[in-house]
Amino acid sequence: MMLTIDLFDETERLDHSIMEEVEKLLQFAAAEESLEGDAELAVTFVTNERIQEINAEYRKIDRPTDVISFALEDEVDGEMEIIDSESPTLLGDIIISVDKAHEQAEEYGHSFRREMGFLALHGFLHLLGYDHMEEEDEKEMFGRQDEILKSFGLHRS
Repeated sequence: MMLTIDLFDETERLDHSIMEEVEKLLQFAAAEESLEGDAELAVTFVTNERIQEINAEYRKIDRPTDVISFALEDEVDGEMEIIDSESPTLLGDIIISVDKAHEQAEEYGHSFRREMGFLALHGFLHLLGYDHMEEEDEKEMFGRQDEILKSFGLHRS
């Protein structure tokens, strides 16, 4: 299994070590989730203004949010599945608001690193098919998130 992660800092304000840690965490999570085959995803770090534009355009919610995921492998009814074992599976895109991450880290009383890890992992689990629309799914997703963050060593302190 090889996971390729493309990281883009549109804010040009992120410390390189934060981006490295996000990449290590997602590699760790891919192993924890037993991801098979080669896969690829992109993580883009943006401002509140940019994520608000994306949120308004794609979710019709005109306010900034912390993280948005776009899964690329969602099957559409009637769509033929193209099987090409040579190409990596494109998981999708994770977009994280650096501004929101700072706000929420302060609000929850933990580090910016922890918040960035939490948001990246949250987005990644969405790309793998987890969701939190129903209470049972929410318990499963947030439980899995906590397990992975603890195993990786990103605690709330």
